[in-house]
Amino acid sequence: MLIERAYVDLPEGAGAAEEGWPWTVPCVRQLVAEGLAFRAPVTFLVGENGSGKSTLAEALAEGFGLDSYGGSAGYKYASSREVSPLGGRMRFDPTREGRAMVRAPRVRRRGFFLRAETALEALSGERATQRISRHPDEMSHGEGFLLAFRERFAQRGLYVLDEPEAALSFSSCLELVALMDDLGRSGAQVVCATHSPLLTALPGAEIVEVGEHGMRSVEWAELGLVDHWRRYLSDPRAYLRHVLAP
Repeated sequence: MLIERAYVDLPEGAGAAEEGWPWTVPCVRQLVAEGLAFRAPVTFLVGENGSGKSTLAEALAEGFGLDSYGGSAGYKYASSREVSPLGGRMRFDPTREGRAMVRAPRVRRRGFFLRAETALEALSGERATQRISRHPDEMSHGEGFLLAFRERFAQRGLYVLDEPEAALSFSSCLELVALMDDLGRSGAQVVCATHSPLLTALPGAEIVEVGEHGMRSVEWAELGLVDHWRRYLSDPRAYLRHVLAP
C-alpha cells in the first residue's frame, strides 16, 4: 500500500458547511472532520447515485496528481478543467513504502484514474503516454477495457477506478477482480467506486458505504445492494411490479 489516510487541508477556522458544494455532501463533511483511513490494498466506495462516491474518487485521483478526465500521473488528458475544490485540498499520509512516491513530483508518481466514459481514449488515444497493443476498433468495448487493465495496470502505484464494471460482462468482471487482487498483492493500491456486488466480493478488500450517513466500513453481506440483488434474482416480479405499467 502507498497511502494509509486521506484528509482535507482546509484553512484554519473554515466551516465545511459554509462553502456550499461539495462541502455539504455528507461523506465530504465526514472526510473533512475525520479523514479516510485505508486498511487494505483494495478499497471499494459503494453508494447510490448522488451519494458522493464518484466525487470522492475524483478528488483522491486529483490529490495524487491524476487527471480528473482520466489518465496517468503527469499526463494531461484533453481538458483545461481546473482541479475540483475538494481535489485541490486533498492530502495524504503515506505508508513507509509509499512515502517516496507520494512526496515525489507529479510526473514521477505512478498510477491511473479510470472513468468509464473516457477510459479507452485515455488508455489508447493519440495523447496516451503508452498505448495498448491492439487498437480499440479491433475489439469490443469490454475487450478493450480488459486489455488496457492487463497492460497498463501493471506497476506499483495508485489506481482509482470509477464504475469500471459499466462496460464489462459477468465473466469480464471476474477477470477484473483477479487483476485488482494481483495489483494489491504487488504493493499497488486500488480505490474503486462501484455499484457491483460482484467486484465488492473480493476477499480481503475494504468496503466503504457512502450515503446520507456519511461513510462507514461494512462487510459485503451487509451491503444494501447485495441484499437487493439477491432478492431481485430470487423474485424479479416483486420489484418490477412497482415500476412497470399494469
